[in-house]
Amino acid sequence: MAVEAVVFDVGETLVDETRMWEAAADAAGVPRFTLMGVLGGLAARGEDHQRVWETLGVAPAPPPSWEIDDFYSDALPCVRRLRESGYRVAAAGNMPDSAEKFLRGHVDAVGSSASWGVEKPASGFFARVVELAGVEAEKIAYVGDRVDNDIEPAFEADLVAVHVRRGPWGLLHDTPAVAIAVRSLDELPDVLP
Repeated sequence: MAVEAVVFDVGETLVDETRMWEAAADAAGVPRFTLMGVLGGLAARGEDHQRVWETLGVAPAPPPSWEIDDFYSDALPCVRRLRESGYRVAAAGNMPDSAEKFLRGHVDAVGSSASWGVEKPASGFFARVVELAGVEAEKIAYVGDRVDNDIEPAFEADLVAVHVRRGPWGLLHDTPAVAIAVRSLDELPDVLP
């Protein structure tokens, strides 16, 4: 069945979170390299990245807002190319509802775990993704960097799972056989069924 809608995870899929984590380290008074190392260790162990604050023994830093320069260089060109080809394009991820405003001008629809009241990898999150896309699950490609939060639950929800191999989780997690793998979003329009 041909894909008609593409829904992107946001962090480390569309948006490079490096600046955000550096600002969080600065706000928490933790060396940037230490924060990044602990995040990498948590990712490698399959633990929740929010445990970083507990592990470091500091209060969580408030997340800074994303800026246009935080998009990966291939993200917006891919979104434009998909839209020009007739796909409905949306973004949905585990993020605060304030991040929705940042994304609205770039995609057709936006959803967040905060506004929906359900987080990935819960099946309820992916049921909301299907509603957001407005087409049958089998006609939706969900693109994400994390196998545990994005790829496996998207496949279980009958979506086409696309694993973008970047960011800490994208590189540490092996792409399962049920997913399409891309190293860059430049490749995505050409590999969709």
